[in-house]
Amino acid sequence: MNAPAPYEPRVPSDSMPPGRAALSVTWAALPFLTLGFVTPFTFAAALLWRRSLHLLVSTAVYAGVFALMLSLLSDVDRGQGNEQIVGMLMSVLALVGCGHAFLIRRQVFDPHGLSGVDNEAVVERVKRQRLLREKARALASSDPGLAKELRIGRPDLPRQYNDGGLVDVNHAPARALTLLPGITAELAATIERVRAETGGFVSAEELSAVAGLPPSLTGDLGDYAVFIR
Repeated sequence: MNAPAPYEPRVPSDSMPPGRAALSVTWAALPFLTLGFVTPFTFAAALLWRRSLHLLVSTAVYAGVFALMLSLLSDVDRGQGNEQIVGMLMSVLALVGCGHAFLIRRQVFDPHGLSGVDNEAVVERVKRQRLLREKARALASSDPGLAKELRIGRPDLPRQYNDGGLVDVNHAPARALTLLPGITAELAATIERVRAETGGFVSAEELSAVAGLPPSLTGDLGDYAVFIR
């Protein structure tokens, strides 16, 4: 069979590179690891980086809670007995702040979902698939029998030869024909019917003309279709 498609991340944080993902987790864990004492500073740092209203409000709220906790903490030192309130405020800064940070860490470290995108790799993959199609098409032209044995253009059959995504218009069933650009189930059925009547096609231009396909599809069909006789 063809080589499996490259892995595409499904978990949001999985799209971040390992280093950035680790940094985002460390940032989000700081409120808990410091018992809430750096929670306002954690969100303030994110605010300076991303400058969003959400982070501004969050920083102000956590700073207010932190200031109140420090004020009550000084009274505890004087024996005023505010230990429970201080403990509750510390829990808010540590636990709520940590949970909040984990919820928004992707918005802070990867707001557009682009940190894990490698466009160069995508370009190279597309170029490689194009080259594979060209080589497979040349092989089908020079040795149709071998091309049939290798099942070039037959994504509906198990195979090992990688043809870069070609579809053999003269032999592939309708469900495989729908893999061609712009070919709907209805157009695939039309191609299959006309193919049975005419014995097949020799080019994308003939296919479009004889099967009555929209002319705009001819160019794309020429890139992905192969016509093995």
